[in-house]
Amino acid sequence: MSRKIKLIWDFRGPAGAKTAEHHEIHLKEFIQAEKLPLNITGFEAINEMHAIAYMVVAEENMIAVRDALKPHRGEVWEE
Repeated sequence: MSRKIKLIWDFRGPAGAKTAEHHEIHLKEFIQAEKLPLNITGFEAINEMHAIAYMVVAEENMIAVRDALKPHRGEVWEE
């Protein structure tokens, strides 16, 4: 089984959490449109001025998704 990669978008400022929450909706829409095999997304408030939205993709899909959606960073997903 291939590794899973967590692609992360950072949102900063007082509206960061709401923006991250909204961005997750678009990530779910992308997963459905592209028929990606994984459907793991989420958002998380790091603190009151920083939040993230993320999606997890199979390593073999990472480059295509990265080029299409331009995440700010990524890391290996460990469940």
